[in-house]
Amino acid sequence: MAIYTDGASRGNPGPAAYAYLFVRDGEVVHESSGLAGVTTNNTAEYLAVINALREAMDWTDGPVALHSDSELVVRQLRGEYRVNKEHLRTLREEVFTLAGAFSEVTFSSVRRSDRYVSRADALCNLALDRRERG
Repeated sequence: MAIYTDGASRGNPGPAAYAYLFVRDGEVVHESSGLAGVTTNNTAEYLAVINALREAMDWTDGPVALHSDSELVVRQLRGEYRVNKEHLRTLREEVFTLAGAFSEVTFSSVRRSDRYVSRADALCNLALDRRERG
């Protein structure tokens, strides 16, 4: 299964949201979004990955290909970048704990223009717009 994630904040830190899509055979089979409180964009990106993996456990225990437009998060998860911030280290460890529920999890960076990431971004903005409207 392929998972596409995005996190967004309006301000850094600011009101934040996350979203993710599950894709099988090129078709979106599930999408979800949520609010992440007031936090940074990088934290929202990690929360997108964490929430996606949590829910994906109900869909599969097989291989998962996770895609994000956050090069920082992907490179930190691959071990290519060090994680200097303690709160991000904690989130990274949570990702690895969740990843243990699957036969394999790969992390890849995709362009923001990717159609699935664009949809996840739109879901983040919808969640933030709903929050602002009350």
